[in-house]
Amino acid sequence: MTEPAAEPAQRLLLVHAHPDDESIGQGATMAKYLAEGRGVTLVTCTAGEMGEILVPELEHLGADQEDRLGEHRRGEIAEAMKALAAPDGRGIDHRWLGGFGRYRDSGMQWHADGYAIPADTIHDNAFWRADLTEASQHLVQIIREVRPQVLVTYDQFGNYGHPDHIQAHRVAMYAAQLAAVPSYRKDLGEAWEISKIYWSAISEERMREGLRKMKEAGEEIDFFGGDPDGDLPMTTPDVDIACEVDAVDHVEQKLAALRAYPTQISVDGPFFALSNNVGAQAWGFEAFRIAKGALGPVDENGHETDLFAGL
Repeated sequence: MTEPAAEPAQRLLLVHAHPDDESIGQGATMAKYLAEGRGVTLVTCTAGEMGEILVPELEHLGADQEDRLGEHRRGEIAEAMKALAAPDGRGIDHRWLGGFGRYRDSGMQWHADGYAIPADTIHDNAFWRADLTEASQHLVQIIREVRPQVLVTYDQFGNYGHPDHIQAHRVAMYAAQLAAVPSYRKDLGEAWEISKIYWSAISEERMREGLRKMKEAGEEIDFFGGDPDGDLPMTTPDVDIACEVDAVDHVEQKLAALRAYPTQISVDGPFFALSNNVGAQAWGFEAFRIAKGALGPVDENGHETDLFAGL
């Protein structure tokens, strides 16, 4: 009789809005932690039904036609999870908030100032319209089951304003509080307090370096503000970064996960262009702002190098 696998001593929980967000933000970190024997649970809040489709032959899946993109992206994220799996086959524990299809992608539009805002028309079941307590209770149950020491989600602005990213932040932060209350919804499991909470970030210094090298190589830059010496609205000043995980050895897994999303990410697009010009340094270091908990040991830059530092 085979003994059940021991539960990993250190467990990370990530809460993301749509399929592909996780691979863009923390794909290398997830792969690294799995390879090191840590537990990684990913909760995706919507199936990304309103995403832009980059593959012409699949445009019929769009919300304005057959409205079947969510099911297709369900397959894409499954392939991305395989790409991030550990060498021994251990994979990410992937969940859909409330079950697949419970909350729909809210869609978005761009404000004239360059950040995302809610779309003019929003579906009744859109995540942006979700009842905060109800949505948080789905996550409370997962938190109490998985019992993670570390949680990663977006900042209060969803990093760039997308309504689903903002809502994911709200749900994650509220659920973390509720899950720790012993008297709250005992039917959802035994109370559990998450020790450290981080908000995902992009290092301003690393992005400037990457854009500068792309410019020197003659590449046309049309993302993150474009100008390596100008405003970079989606980045975080390095002084505000608390942790930077060196997962350079897992960049190829991250890029493989990104390739699993052909409807959303072009291999000729900015993510791969940056990687081609700056190499593993571009996407191999993933940054985080600390929102709860005490900093552990830091390096010469004043950054933790491990999300579990000090635990």
